[in-house]
Amino acid sequence: MDNHIGTRIADVRETLGMTQAALAKKIGTTQSAIARIEAGGQNVSADMLKKISKALGKNLITLSPGTVNVTIEGGKKLSGSIETNTSKNGAVGLLCASLLNKGTTTLHSMPRIEEVHRIIEVLESIGVKVDWHDNTVVITPPKKFDLKKIDEVAARKTRSIVMFIGPLIHHLESFSLPQSGGCKLGSRTVKPHFFALEHFGVDIKTTDEAFVVKCQTKRPQEIILYESGDTVTENALFAAAGRTDTTVIKYASANYMVQEVCTFLQKLGVTITGVGTTTLTVTGIGDINQNIAYTLSEDPTDSMFFLAASIVTGSSITITRCPIEFLELELLKLEKMGFKYKKSKPYLSHNGVTKLVDITTKPSKLKALHEKIHPSVYPGLNIDNLPFFAVIATQAEGQTLIHDWVYEKRAIYFTELDKLGAETVLADPHRIYINGPTKLRGNELICPPALRPATILLIGMLAASGESVLRNIYSINRGYEKLVERLASLGARISYLDEF
Repeated sequence: MDNHIGTRIADVRETLGMTQAALAKKIGTTQSAIARIEAGGQNVSADMLKKISKALGKNLITLSPGTVNVTIEGGKKLSGSIETNTSKNGAVGLLCASLLNKGTTTLHSMPRIEEVHRIIEVLESIGVKVDWHDNTVVITPPKKFDLKKIDEVAARKTRSIVMFIGPLIHHLESFSLPQSGGCKLGSRTVKPHFFALEHFGVDIKTTDEAFVVKCQTKRPQEIILYESGDTVTENALFAAAGRTDTTVIKYASANYMVQEVCTFLQKLGVTITGVGTTTLTVTGIGDINQNIAYTLSEDPTDSMFFLAASIVTGSSITITRCPIEFLELELLKLEKMGFKYKKSKPYLSHNGVTKLVDITTKPSKLKALHEKIHPSVYPGLNIDNLPFFAVIATQAEGQTLIHDWVYEKRAIYFTELDKLGAETVLADPHRIYINGPTKLRGNELICPPALRPATILLIGMLAASGESVLRNIYSINRGYEKLVERLASLGARISYLDEF
């Protein structure tokens, strides 16, 4: 039980951006005592738990481990300005990429989100030294990786663990990784990873509990990916980056997180041509060993969250630092629906590559598109941005058809909007019709175990009249940092639900 409570305390503290020392000061104890509590090495009295709960603003006594609930008084307009955060997908890709480097990797603007915490817990458990300083993470690899003490609990909570394989084959001839989890979105097979890595001499056997990996050096000149997946492309990039020869990767993803990983690898000295296309030519380095600092770039799905929130609440807000090249088609579809907005001249992100704009939204009357809205690989409409169109469609006049062909279950989760007053008709596990506009009303719901479907319920509640409660927002915290606080800064009536 104490282990669970300790993990819960650490999760909440890190989500709030609070250090162990700051928490210790608030409750009148020492940092070492907090460290022992979080590690499960010290019994926690009810009195101490109450003190910690008050210091963190979360009720740790009555809530089960891992649950955070929010209450929302909807129907309020948002106003002000919000800055786009850096991305979950970019962050986990770069954390995995850091395993290639024998030098020290410093990553600035690292989001303090659940997915990042889980990856860092795994890294630390295999010997990597990780230091947090505000939003900067300093990563120092061990001389030799030891996977015998890998944090299986953390590893099983993130599907990104499969991306450890590409870098680790350059350090270990054989190893085992726990089978991974993450969002529950139907059949998300890892076979494409296996098919990509077998070209490099990697043999992966799956057991009920683990991926068992063995590697014999092969030097592929050209590989075709089984599917144009983001993490599959990144894994192939990692495998190619640590070799001195040249590898051509075809049917690669050109999505934002892949382009970010390419930018990072290029700064490490890896030669990559074709970035932003479906064919990447990679000439790697046999021994990557340099001290490098890199600032993460902005998340298009974070910008899209606030675009959708402003649209359904009929608000005018400014969203700064939007990565425009990964939002162009989404904005065009919204324009054709009647969405009005202004955007600034483009400028560059800290990495010197990603183009950004500031977008100011205007209250708009929307009409449903005649054509279906569906995702595609980049430069198509982003797969992770598609769900936002479901909640937007509830406020558009007419009938919208959303075709979510990628995931078997995600369109089913969109029907949860009905509980807020939406009118949806599920045609099959991939297609859903949404009739609008409808007046949304408050309700009490439990987050689905998938990040994007959970966020659209939160957006719907912002627009819904009356009070709503959204329970167990862990799936949202996996991908969005301080979302409740950021919405509150725009005037949303939203707060954590605690019952002291």
